[in-house]
Amino acid sequence: MPTPSEPKSEQDPVQAAEHVASAHKILKDLQQKLGNHPELGEAITKLEMALSTLAVRTGGLL
Repeated sequence: MPTPSEPKSEQDPVQAAEHVASAHKILKDLQQKLGNHPELGEAITKLEMALSTLAVRTGGLL
């Protein structure tokens, strides 16, 4: 069974965090326009969890 490899560079987690943060903002804006919707709320929650995980992995250097 292969072991997880380390990221190739320091930029990978930071770039991923930027994409997740951008998607989070887009969904929050959409939620404000459309109102609360369970699927939007779930997507936003999952993005928040991903951002939190990335922050921990990068030592908060986001």
